[in-house]
Amino acid sequence: MRFIHLADVHLGAVPDRGCPWSKEREEEIWSTFRRVIAGIREDPVDLLFISGDLFHRQPLMRELKEVNYLFSTIPDTRVYLMAGNHDFISRDSFYNTFEWNSNVIFFRSRELTCVKDPRLDVYVYGLSYYDREIKDGLYDQAVPVQKEGIHILLAHGGDEKHIPLSAAALAASGFDYVALGHIHKPQILIRDQAAFSGALEPIDRNDTGEHGYMEGRLINGRIRTEFVPFACRSYQQLVMTLHEETTQISLEEAVKSQIFRRGGRNIYRIVLQGMRSPDLLLIPEKLKSLGNVTDVVDESWPAYDLGELYKRYSGTLIGDYIGYFLAKKGMDTVEKKALYYGLQALLETGSRR
Repeated sequence: MRFIHLADVHLGAVPDRGCPWSKEREEEIWSTFRRVIAGIREDPVDLLFISGDLFHRQPLMRELKEVNYLFSTIPDTRVYLMAGNHDFISRDSFYNTFEWNSNVIFFRSRELTCVKDPRLDVYVYGLSYYDREIKDGLYDQAVPVQKEGIHILLAHGGDEKHIPLSAAALAASGFDYVALGHIHKPQILIRDQAAFSGALEPIDRNDTGEHGYMEGRLINGRIRTEFVPFACRSYQQLVMTLHEETTQISLEEAVKSQIFRRGGRNIYRIVLQGMRSPDLLLIPEKLKSLGNVTDVVDESWPAYDLGELYKRYSGTLIGDYIGYFLAKKGMDTVEKKALYYGLQALLETGSRR
C-alpha cells in the first residue's frame, strides 16, 4: 500500500498581491497541484489524502468541477479530503451539494467519521470545519474503531483557535498514521506516525524553506514516510553582511550574485547586517529591483567611533546625546537604533551649519 499526503494547497490564493510576480504565483499553485495529479497518473498510488484547505476560501462551482475532473483522471487512486478553516463548509457552500467522482470520499460531517477503503484493509477517519475557528480539541479522544487493519486519521489544526492538538494524545491514540494539515511548514510530529505535510506551495513570505508533500508506504506491516520537495520556488531570507568598505554598487553586485546562485525564480527577503561606513547612502529600492524581492530590512549600523566622537563633541548637544547612551549598562535594539539614527541626524544637521 502506498499513499500521498498533502494539505494546504490553497487553490485561489494570490500570494504577494501587488508584486510583479503575484499573478504568476496564483497560477503556479494550480499548476503544482496538477503536477501532483499528473505524477499519480504516471506512477499510481493507492490513496491520496488531502488534510484540509484545498482551497484558500469558499470554492467556486467551476473550481470544484476542475478539481473533480483531475481526480477522475486517477480512477485507481482513492481520494480522501476534508474542508479546513479556510474552505470551511458555510451555509451556502457548494461543498454541501457537490457530487464527487466515484473515487473521491469527502468527509462532509462535522463529526469524526470512519470510512473503510473497499479494496484495502485500511480505515480512514476525518471531519470537516463548519466555522473558521474551532477551539475544541476534537481529535484528543479519537481512537481506531477496531484493532485489525491500518487506521489513518486526517486532521487539520494545531493551534488554540483551530482544533488544538496534543502530540502525546496522538502518539497514544493507536492510529498507524495521522495526516496533518494547517501548519504550512513541513514538520514530523511523530516519526512515521504523525506529520504536517506543509503547504504544497509556499503561500506567503513566512513560508520559508522547502515545500511539497509526504509519501508513505506500508512495509512489513508498518508505515514508512518521507517528505518529497515539490514546490516550483521558495521564499528565502538573504542575509548580506556589510562592512566599512561596502558601497551601494558593491552591495548590488553581491545581491545579484547571491540571487543568481540560489535561483532567480525564488522570492527573497533581504536583511542587511554588519557595520557600514557612516557615509554610505543605502537605497533599498534599488535592491528590490534585482529580483523577486519582497522587502529589504536594514539591521546594519554606521561604524561610528563613539568614544572618539564623545571626546570631540564634549560639552555640546551631540556629546551629551552620546554620553546619555554610553552611561547605560546595556542597550536593547530600540535604544541602539535611537542612538545611531539620532546621532546620524545630529551629525548631518551639524555639518550643514
